[in-house]
Amino acid sequence: MSRGALVLKSLALAVATAGLTAAPAVADEPGSIKGRVVWAGSDVPTPKVLVEKGKATKDLEVCGVNGPIVSQSLQIDPETKGVAGALVYLAKPNGSNPAAVEALMKAHPKAVLDQKDCEFIPYIQGIYKEQPLVIKSSDPVNHNVRYNGFSNASLNQMLGVGGSMEVKLEAERRPLQVACDIHPWMTAYIAVFDHPYFAVTGKDGSFEIKGVPAGAQNLVVWQEKAGWINEGKAKGAPVTVKAGAATDFGVVKLQPNQVK
Repeated sequence: MSRGALVLKSLALAVATAGLTAAPAVADEPGSIKGRVVWAGSDVPTPKVLVEKGKATKDLEVCGVNGPIVSQSLQIDPETKGVAGALVYLAKPNGSNPAAVEALMKAHPKAVLDQKDCEFIPYIQGIYKEQPLVIKSSDPVNHNVRYNGFSNASLNQMLGVGGSMEVKLEAERRPLQVACDIHPWMTAYIAVFDHPYFAVTGKDGSFEIKGVPAGAQNLVVWQEKAGWINEGKAKGAPVTVKAGAATDFGVVKLQPNQVK
């Protein structure tokens, strides 16, 4: 075989096997941020009972009938010391990822806040400003919904049995606290963002924010009883997101003296 034929054969082989080699991450390919929020104290505090079983001051045939209503303001798993219900998000994201917005809107075209067994469900959630929020009641008793925002008009609306309403919210600087004045122990939090880079920690305190633009970002961790518990407070703690990979932010500790 001639030298020219050998060269052509080598080129053909290279082209044929090129697809078998893993391509390196593109510089602007988004990544993700993962980590955990944990309780730093040696003892895990006992959750406060808001309504004892069968002793509700209103609508006792529904409220607390299946068991006590317990505060969710400080949710700590005794086994892992993970802090659930902490809100994790980017402060003023650098860059954008339209695909992350599209994926969020496809998976959850609307956000939902339910009133069931005289509790708000979920207790805390993050939503994107383009997601309409459906507020409904699954209870056979009347409720009302009240919140006051900075960027959003205040709401104080009665919600009857099986009632439902839909609101469109603008991004807020802080989570909106939602209350029911008929049942004063009922509360919830809704954080509204103008980007899709947020998460709420699970039972073991873990979180992952996907589709984050690669490069320098600032991560915020907010917990109801402590406020901002990360370095940098509202400005966020610096983190460099790896392109096409998961960046481990590590463990964020909630110290007992931070709890108000």
